[in-house]
Amino acid sequence: MKVWEKPGPENSERAVTAAAERARELGIEEIVVASASGKTAVLAMKAFNGCKVVVVTHHCGFSKPWQNEMKDTVADKLREHGAVVVTGSHILSGIERSLNGKFQGIYPTQIVSETLRLFGQGVKVCVEASVMAADAGALSGGPIVAIGGTGSGADTAVILTPAHANKFLELRVHEIICKPA
Repeated sequence: MKVWEKPGPENSERAVTAAAERARELGIEEIVVASASGKTAVLAMKAFNGCKVVVVTHHCGFSKPWQNEMKDTVADKLREHGAVVVTGSHILSGIERSLNGKFQGIYPTQIVSETLRLFGQGVKVCVEASVMAADAGALSGGPIVAIGGTGSGADTAVILTPAHANKFLELRVHEIICKPA
């Protein structure tokens, strides 16, 4: 496992490169990459040339009500180059974030989310994006490489077998390829 000194987008190229190298070693050809702006997605498209790349974006309204962070022109360009672009509700927050904001409670999905964050924000993002991609019908069900990050960019990559939200506890993280310390 490669460990970066600190989290953040300055690790994006190294994380994507490490993920691509490991995917080639294992013969994995299905990739999930979290990307809000499209920058990390472009890095992944280049590094994983010939693989199926599924780009998972923030849900509509994440930053501003009724707006997607990824511009339509960027999503269209990614699709033109063979990517599958998925925008859906965040499986590890969704409606519970709204309930927490109103009632100040703690809810089971938030416990799962915070537990995954013990391994780093990027690990949580990798798991969440993989479930979102599975629920969108974009994955085959076999092992994948998932790439995520802390804030923006990529700093984490894992190998996992995804699951749908209704079978979340069947998801398996097999290996952490890289992450911040």
